[in-house]
Amino acid sequence: MGALSFFLGIDVKQTRDGFYLTQHRYAEDILEHARMMSCKPVAMPIDAKGKLNADGPAVDDAHSYRSLVGTLQYLTMTQPNIAFVVQQVCLHKHDPRMPHLALLKCILRYTGFSFAHR
Repeated sequence: MGALSFFLGIDVKQTRDGFYLTQHRYAEDILEHARMMSCKPVAMPIDAKGKLNADGPAVDDAHSYRSLVGTLQYLTMTQPNIAFVVQQVCLHKHDPRMPHLALLKCILRYTGFSFAHR
C-alpha cells in the first residue's frame, strides 16, 4: 500500500522525529466550497473586544451554515487555535443569524491567512 501520505483530509509527513500532520488541502477545500478562495485574509479570527450578537436576521441558507461549521470543527484537529471561535459558531447551529455568519466568514478568512503564512 505504500507510506501513508493523506488520510481523511489530513496530510501526513514522516520525519526522523515522528509524524507531521496538516490539513492544508482540507482548509483550501473548505475555502473553495465557501467560494472564499480569493477573500482578504485576516490575522485574527475574532474581535477580542466585541461580543457575538445573537440577534439579527436569519441566514438565507442554514444548511450551508451548518455544513461549514461542521467542516471547521474537523479542522480544529490540526488547528486548535480556532477551537474557541468555532465553538462559538457551533452554539448557534440551530438558529443561525447574520452575525453568526459574519463570524463564520471571519474564521474562514483567518484559516486562509494562517495557512498562507506558514
